[in-house]
Amino acid sequence: MSRSLVPVLLTLLLSACVRTNATLLSTNTAPRPALLPADVQIYRSADKVGRPFEEIALLNATGEASMTNEAKMLGSLRKKAAELGANGIILENIAEPSAGAKVAGAFLGTGAQRKGKAVAIFVQREK
Repeated sequence: MSRSLVPVLLTLLLSACVRTNATLLSTNTAPRPALLPADVQIYRSADKVGRPFEEIALLNATGEASMTNEAKMLGSLRKKAAELGANGIILENIAEPSAGAKVAGAFLGTGAQRKGKAVAIFVQREK
């Protein structure tokens, strides 16, 4: 295999570990410019935000449990939120597959999925 293909294949493999999709909640506003994932704050609940915010999208992340962890799930959620111009996410939950699902997935060769849900938000700046 060519050495130039190794980084490309590695990138594809790592990016395929967690997939996040978004369902936009409002079509009335113009799209926001993308941000850096590091600019996206994670909130455990809406009351922790502390300022007015607009809900932008529902985010759903899935990944093979044996190839992901919570940090990768959060990173994928932040990346998708940043692409949408959201500067925050309200984390709903990250669900781990049950032990039975892991055993069945290993036995059948299908794997077990870790799932995460969040709401991408745009938090108003302080005046």
